[in-house]
Amino acid sequence: MNDDILINVTPQETRVAVMQQGVVQELHIERGGNRGMVGNIYFGRVKRVLPGMQSAFIDIGQDRSAFLHVADIWENQHNGDAAKPIEKVLSEGQTLLVQVIKDPIGTKGARLSTQVSIAGRLLVFLPQESHIGVSQRIENEAEREHLRDKMQQLLPAGHRGGYIIRTMAETASDREFLADVEYLDKLWDRLQQQTRISAAPALLYRELNICLRVLRDFVNEDTARIRIDSRETYQAMHGFAQDYIAGAVPLLEHYAGDRPLFDLYSVEEEIEKALSRRVDLKSGGYLIIDQTEALTTVDVNTGGFVGVRNFDDTIFKTNLEAAQVIARQLRLRNLGGIIICDFIDMDNQEHRNAVLEEFRKALARDHTRITVNDFSSLGLIEMTRKRTRESLAHVLCEPCPTCQGRGEVKTAQTVCYEILREIVREARQFNAREYRILAAQQVIDLFLDEESQSLAQLSDFIGKPVSLQVETLYTQEQYDIILM
Repeated sequence: MNDDILINVTPQETRVAVMQQGVVQELHIERGGNRGMVGNIYFGRVKRVLPGMQSAFIDIGQDRSAFLHVADIWENQHNGDAAKPIEKVLSEGQTLLVQVIKDPIGTKGARLSTQVSIAGRLLVFLPQESHIGVSQRIENEAEREHLRDKMQQLLPAGHRGGYIIRTMAETASDREFLADVEYLDKLWDRLQQQTRISAAPALLYRELNICLRVLRDFVNEDTARIRIDSRETYQAMHGFAQDYIAGAVPLLEHYAGDRPLFDLYSVEEEIEKALSRRVDLKSGGYLIIDQTEALTTVDVNTGGFVGVRNFDDTIFKTNLEAAQVIARQLRLRNLGGIIICDFIDMDNQEHRNAVLEEFRKALARDHTRITVNDFSSLGLIEMTRKRTRESLAHVLCEPCPTCQGRGEVKTAQTVCYEILREIVREARQFNAREYRILAAQQVIDLFLDEESQSLAQLSDFIGKPVSLQVETLYTQEQYDIILM
């Protein structure tokens, strides 16, 4: 047991850091006014059906309509070859029970499914199903069969609904199983009652807040302690744990020290690093991580690492270290979607296999669904990581107002030449007495120095004086031309 979970609570937001051997592996941030929606169940109303896209927009009472694809309609998933087109299943104005499976990301609304699932501590309840499944993380086939048989024997005769047995159920007692079944049954009964008395759109069930989800989803046999810097939150978690997760009660600890909890464990420093493009490796190499709307690229570089034997050995060691660090950064930054990893080219096939094996082993610690392909002919590893919520950068940052998210700004010289061209255009349309340039200090300095001759030539060409004025609030790309 060497894992710590740190919870920092303020009135505005709650932050959770999952530590392994003193190193931050995951960060979760939940803000009061912007709680995640995944797991929430709504009584929705069909706003628009789009046969061409085989999808529909559903009003769930949010600012943006949510999105339901035909593949996420439970009835169609169980019709096999007889699956119907969406226009035959849904109609505008129809009400239906839906659950959020992906938070709104960027300009896209939440993604929905009509297959409802409610997560408990040990089980996930599937009210529309009848089978009992077992988490894929439990790989031992004998253990899977044992858990499945155990669950079937414990369920009362005539009980409706299916279950998925979660990983933490491996060591659970019969009593704990039955307590979870009772808890989930109560939730489902309450939800059905609300459906009968509510008018669409309405929120019927809200997923637990981040602190209670920590107890339900994050705690495992490796967890040594959970430190919380808020007494009120500590008491709420303690009460929840006593009712549902008795084994987690001894792990809870209220931190009342003078030094901020995240400073004590250098988490604030890790958050800053996780927002940077460059990640330094201990060997002297480094990664460059670029996140775009469609995909994320990770570039591995040797940097200042020269090795001690030969060039191939240097590349191999850098790539091995990078494989570990990339896996951690994906979790830390919560990067999802398509990810392209450009490791340094390796001619040795054994080295390639070893790096790929190390990468897969490091990714196995991730709770999120991941698919990893072999090295491509170009030496790239292509992978996907399921995206259910915004990345850390999208939660904490916004596009730079100066460069509009490009990551670059035009040089002062480029802006100077734009201004000169613009004055020529203005002079052809208007007969001004004088043209005054309003621009940033760097641009005005260039006009007074290197480009002074260009400005003088322009003034001669248009036959009018051109004056300069510094605007301290302008960015380097901003300028105005005033006709006097």
